[in-house]
Amino acid sequence: MKFAADSMLGRLAKWLRVLGYDTHYRGYYGPAVINQLAAEGRCLLSRQRKTVDLHHNAVLLNSNHVGEQLDELKKKLHLSPDRSQWFTRCLICNVLLRKAQKDEARENVPEYVSYQNVSGIRFCPSCGRYYWPGSHRQRMVKQLEQWEF
Repeated sequence: MKFAADSMLGRLAKWLRVLGYDTHYRGYYGPAVINQLAAEGRCLLSRQRKTVDLHHNAVLLNSNHVGEQLDELKKKLHLSPDRSQWFTRCLICNVLLRKAQKDEARENVPEYVSYQNVSGIRFCPSCGRYYWPGSHRQRMVKQLEQWEF
C-alpha cells in the first residue's frame, strides 16, 4: 500500500515510513501533483473533507494526534504492517535504505556505533543519511507497541 499524505500530516507520514510504507509527503501540493499521486495508485490521506471528496482513493482523518490517526487507518484500511518492514525507509526522503559498507559506515557514524553494530547500519542512497538500531529506534519501537503495532 502506498500513501500520499497532505500538508497537515507530516508527522503521520514519518511514522508510516517507520512502519515501512511508501509515503509521499510535501509541505505543499499543487492540484496537478495530487492528481498525479492519485493516478499512481496512492491512497491520499487528508484532514480536509474537500480534498477527500475530490478523489476516490482518499481517506479523511479526523484526529490531530499521530497515534489516533494511525488507529483510524488501522480501522478504515485494515492497516497491519509487516514488522520485518519496519525501519526500511528513509524518514526524510522515503527511499528504501541500503546496507552500508563497513568502511563507509565507520566514516559517517559516531565511533561507538561502528564498534557496537556495524552490520546494522543502513544508509539512504538519495540523501546520504545513516540509520542504525540505537536508543532512538528502541523508543520508536516502544511507541509503536503502545499504539498496538
